[in-house]
Amino acid sequence: MTLAPLLQAMSPLDLVALAVFAVAWLAYEPLIKLGARGRNVINTDMAVIRGAWMGAMARRDGRFMDSQLLGHALNSASFFASSHLILIAGAAGVLFGGEGAFKSASSLEVLKTSSRLLFEVQIALVLLTLARGLLDFIWAIRQMNYCLAVIGAAPQSEDTAFQAAYGDIAARLMNPALSAFNRGVRGYYFGLAAASWLFGPQAFVMVTLAAVSLLVMRQRRSPAARAIRDLRRLIE
Repeated sequence: MTLAPLLQAMSPLDLVALAVFAVAWLAYEPLIKLGARGRNVINTDMAVIRGAWMGAMARRDGRFMDSQLLGHALNSASFFASSHLILIAGAAGVLFGGEGAFKSASSLEVLKTSSRLLFEVQIALVLLTLARGLLDFIWAIRQMNYCLAVIGAAPQSEDTAFQAAYGDIAARLMNPALSAFNRGVRGYYFGLAAASWLFGPQAFVMVTLAAVSLLVMRQRRSPAARAIRDLRRLIE
């Protein structure tokens, strides 16, 4: 299939809206890190706090609490992954529902889809965002399992240099795991933004910008962000 029919099905405003979404979706995390320069956002501040956690884990005698805390995060990731599978199945059912699905959707006055091809592209974008989120959750689950093994393998040692090195290595494994979990959760925001395309390109742009604004606000200006920022300063 060539791109010509697809481009013909999309208006210039649809193309602009899709470009805005693509930039917001793919560039959000790199840009938020670049803008923060390692500080004053939840994700980067939490990386320091997790490092302190793993350092404390390496020093203490009993590590049951650490495994329990990580196990709770693992259960949360598994729940979200299961939810994503259900949403993906629903979106795929609509995408492959053929002419019947398109006629049912186009009969709704609130939906703005000019052709079956455009409708399929809109649903495919929702499916793509959900699939990316699912892959993030799966990768988070795998890495959390590795972290549990690291916690379980932590030896009893009085060597402070060894404890610090072990905690640093554990943190370098845990931070990517929970970062993948965060990306999966963020996928819900962009999945909703992608679904808003069904209501027209103007709604698509507005919801995308609203989702990014909400994410940035929660990362930098929410009460949780301020508390985590203060805790990082206290730890450091």
